[in-house]
Amino acid sequence: MNFQQLRILRETIRYKFNITEVANAIFASQSGVSKQIRELEEELGSPLFVRRGKRLLGLTDLGADVARIAERVLFEADNIKQAAAQFAIQDRGILQIATTHTQARYALPDIVVKFKQSFPAVRLDLRQVNPKDIAALLLAGEADIGIGTDVFADVEEILALPFYVWSHIVVAPVGHPLENRKAISLDELSQYPIITYDTGITGRPRIDEAFENANVVPQISMTALDADVIKAYVASGLGIGIIAPMAYDAARDPGLTVLDCAEQISPSTTSIAIRRGRLQRGFVYRFIELCAPHLTENDIRDAELLTGDEHLKRGHPFSHTGLINWNRNSALLA
Repeated sequence: MNFQQLRILRETIRYKFNITEVANAIFASQSGVSKQIRELEEELGSPLFVRRGKRLLGLTDLGADVARIAERVLFEADNIKQAAAQFAIQDRGILQIATTHTQARYALPDIVVKFKQSFPAVRLDLRQVNPKDIAALLLAGEADIGIGTDVFADVEEILALPFYVWSHIVVAPVGHPLENRKAISLDELSQYPIITYDTGITGRPRIDEAFENANVVPQISMTALDADVIKAYVASGLGIGIIAPMAYDAARDPGLTVLDCAEQISPSTTSIAIRRGRLQRGFVYRFIELCAPHLTENDIRDAELLTGDEHLKRGHPFSHTGLINWNRNSALLA
């Protein structure tokens, strides 16, 4: 048994048992991949995969058990490499961040500038992805840090730290009938087509909850992944938009105006997350500290050992105390 066989097992599952794609992913031949699988099964004395002819259809019970163990072994092997790199080189390498377009465009620029000033030799890879893919990238080891809203709940392997809190705003084209109205109700908003985020992301559950609590059915006419798309269609006159406040700026968005809504949508918390148990390079902690100055490396290391329930019981510093708020002028306030 060797690491290459365990990697092939992991990649075979990741690529849905397609040997051709596995071979391409690890730069090997299909025959070489198949040989490694056969040799591993022969050593263990039992098949790991359910087969139909030469096709792999899934895992046997033994295969599922071995896959879980292999994942842990490969995870710790990566930690060994990280430990060696951490010892040898403290201020260079690659920092991979998986986040959304909105976070990369509006929340992170100042933080990235400060980080690059401190770590000029660290290459920063900002992967702008669908919010629902961020957790998967962390779990697969394809990102060091994930930043998003409503995407890390119930993933025990991920430690999510509060980054900042915010409440949605409502934007409309300049000249909209509601532009100069005060204390607009959700019922009044529901009389117009609404453009907002896809279901389940970027605080969308809070939007749905607000309308439900008001016993109002909104006219959701369009949804999108990021605020720039929403704003473009709002500016085109297709409806009013409900977006995160950091995505709006009066000078940058002259064709839009913020409506004065009486009924506030409950605040959302954007989190910054890492994979539990993964040995992090020092600059990973430094980036997190730039995002959330009330957190320290020791806090983060301690919290990795706790479950979500234990955080609440112990009153760990990953509470909302000291969190920053984002107001409608896109300014971070202490």
